Amino acid sequence: MATQYRSDNGSVFRLIRNVVLLGIILFVVLIVGCSTTTRVDAGHVGIRVRLAGSDRGVQDTPVVTGWVIYNPISEQIVIFPTSVQNVIWSASQHEGRPVDESITFSSSEGVNVNADVGLSFHIDPALAPKLYGRFRENDMLALADGYVRNTVREAFNDVASKLPVQDVYGPLKSKMLNDVTQKCRDVLGKDGFVIDQLTLTGALRLPQNVADAINRAMEATQNAIQSENRVRQVKAEAEQAITKATGAAEAQRQEAEGHADALLINARAEAKANEIIRLSMTAAVLQYRSIEHWDGKLPTYNGGGALPMLTIDATKLGTGMDEAAREKRLAELLAEDAASDTRAKGAIAVPVVPAAPPPPEPAAPAAPPAPPKAARPGAK
Repeated sequence: MATQYRSDNGSVFRLIRNVVLLGIILFVVLIVGCSTTTRVDAGHVGIRVRLAGSDRGVQDTPVVTGWVIYNPISEQIVIFPTSVQNVIWSASQHEGRPVDESITFSSSEGVNVNADVGLSFHIDPALAPKLYGRFRENDMLALADGYVRNTVREAFNDVASKLPVQDVYGPLKSKMLNDVTQKCRDVLGKDGFVIDQLTLTGALRLPQNVADAINRAMEATQNAIQSENRVRQVKAEAEQAITKATGAAEAQRQEAEGHADALLINARAEAKANEIIRLSMTAAVLQYRSIEHWDGKLPTYNGGGALPMLTIDATKLGTGMDEAAREKRLAELLAEDAASDTRAKGAIAVPVVPAAPPPPEPAAPAAPPAPPKAARPGAK
């Protein structure tokens, strides 16, 4: 019975001892595991620093994100942020730190210009070990307020010292800011800084007398521009009035010329028509027309006797040319008139039909018998 009791106590003791040993082993493994592993979060890189050995110091190859195993006795893992950092150096207590951190630089005349500057940057992961090895600092805000701020201020002084204050304050401000940004990239990029954006977060602050002088100069420039615009407007209005008057005068001149041309054309047409009529009239035609309109009665005179039929003397017509020349000239005039009508209508020219020959001269009617001569009173 006693032997059985001692045997049971020994089993319990060994069980407890094994549990305690297992717990100690697990505790030691847990402690060792926690001290030899670390986690690199997103937006960060791990920098391995060897504390012993021939290659001690910062290692050139950064550790990527995730769990990392290292020897805490001879190694150290430094977590280095690579996400975008934003800093503002302002005179306002409501931006950045509650102290005046604004940047002051000088123009080519030596005028001090004060500005609020904003900077966005991040670290190139491949150059993070180099940056840490140079500054032994993984606090980005501390680096920004020290080394980075000094570099930005020097860049502003270097660029602005070549520009007059009126250009810094006026049209070349954007160019100055671009040049400062490029200079900062050239200097800070060698250490792994990547400048995302450099801005002026407010208006530039100048000495009051300088600001007043610049404002007066800008006002004078604006007044000059307005005066030039008024001159251009008056000149344009005058040119418009001249153009309008010239157009009206030209229209009246064209109208007068058109009226004169119309009168001239009518006069020429009438003269040509009269010439055609004159050349068309022959003694035979005139005699025919007189017979055509004769009512068959001979005219009488006061004594009661009848007058003979009137005859036309062809030599008195006054054409001044013989019969062949007259007919040729008449044909030419008629052809010209037909050609003018064809051009006016825009039609295809048609052959000119020669003028019909004048009607044959009718035979002279027999003269009526002469009335007997009346005896004069008192004749015997």
